[in-house]
Amino acid sequence: MIAKFKHFFTGFALILIVTYSFSQGTGARTIPDHTIKTLDGRDFQTSAFENDGKPFVLSFWATWCRPCIKELNAIAEIYDEWQDMGFKVIAVSTDDARTRANILPMVNGRGWEYEFYHDENGDFRRTMGVNMVPHTFIINGKGEIVSQHTSFADGMEWEMLDKLIELLENE
Repeated sequence: MIAKFKHFFTGFALILIVTYSFSQGTGARTIPDHTIKTLDGRDFQTSAFENDGKPFVLSFWATWCRPCIKELNAIAEIYDEWQDMGFKVIAVSTDDARTRANILPMVNGRGWEYEFYHDENGDFRRTMGVNMVPHTFIINGKGEIVSQHTSFADGMEWEMLDKLIELLENE
């Protein structure tokens, strides 16, 4: 039993170190270029993600992921404030062939006003190092990844907003 806990905590510590190093690293990491799909099936290059020089959120999610839905719903409740400050959310679905038909009905049914895309082959997700969803990145106005988190807890939408504001003030 102790060996299992030791293995778990060693793995968890490694994840924290990698995540911290990734988000605090000296080399600026930008969004890699991949072809993904718009919800109406058109090709879109991820290198074109931008927000007129202002920070934005890039969220990987799936229709079957309850924490993902919780995060997107929480942001939606205060999204008017985000938009008033010039921030936006770009949401990339990681749904596979079995669940991709659920994306558009969910987006329309929830009334989310984000930019939505679908990473149908998973290449973009893998290149970004996304192994679980939700996985959310904060991107500065230069297109550099400045922080990231996985999972979601109540109040994180406000923490993201604070980080976006801080980035805007420092750019």
